[in-house]
Amino acid sequence: MHPEPGLYVTATPIGNLADMTYRAVEILKKADLILCEDTRQTAKLMSAYGIETPRAPYHEHNAARARPGILKKLQDGAVIALVSDAGTPLISDPGYKLVREARDAGIAVFPVPGANAGVAALSAAGAPSDRFFFAGFLPPKPGARAKALAALAPVDATLVFYETAPRLAGALSAMAEAFGKRRAVVARELTKLHEEFREATLADLAALYEETPAKGEIVILVFPPESREAGDADIDAFLETALQTMSVKEAAAAAAETLLVPRKAAYARALALKDGR
Repeated sequence: MHPEPGLYVTATPIGNLADMTYRAVEILKKADLILCEDTRQTAKLMSAYGIETPRAPYHEHNAARARPGILKKLQDGAVIALVSDAGTPLISDPGYKLVREARDAGIAVFPVPGANAGVAALSAAGAPSDRFFFAGFLPPKPGARAKALAALAPVDATLVFYETAPRLAGALSAMAEAFGKRRAVVARELTKLHEEFREATLADLAALYEETPAKGEIVILVFPPESREAGDADIDAFLETALQTMSVKEAAAAAAETLLVPRKAAYARALALKDGR
């Protein structure tokens, strides 16, 4: 059966070619065109699975020029697959604007799920996985990186970063400064021959990779901050903000749920703040 016309956001392996899904192979074989971040990189995958569909480049440098023509093809009923060099497109890869404009134009967009480095690392690293925050690549300049990390420090979830090998030690050192003695996992070369997981404090990992530089594709998982009981200052700060838009009862209920404090105590404090005492 020929696929329905539209844009197919198609995940490809992050290393091990055997991680390609049956559906992804079928879509790529039957598509009218495959949009590639790097046509040479995608050619290796196409060769492995005998896919002969025409390919065209779509990356950050040509996206603005290429998008109108792609959208016209889609509006005319084409089946177009979007792939990145590895993993799921749009996750720290080009494609968001194409998907957004396709949807705005009433064009069907279909996900073809598969490998993703961040989720793969999280699944096997032993870091808390009930809540996680994907932060992607940090800014390369130290000042901007420090600012980004400071904003992420209070996030109560495992933080997931992508990083390049040459910047790994510096990124870990900056994280140690911003996050303190939190534990982390460096997941390297996932699904490949030299796959590696290393867990330690951020400072110890920074020292390790400063002494022995890493190679390959890297995911950093930073454990959440240790929980602590909310103090009076925390409760007051929360309530003062909440009372700007909520009633005393609503603000107290929100504080009790968010900060895990007794509702009666939160109500009494909210009432005192409201009365200016």
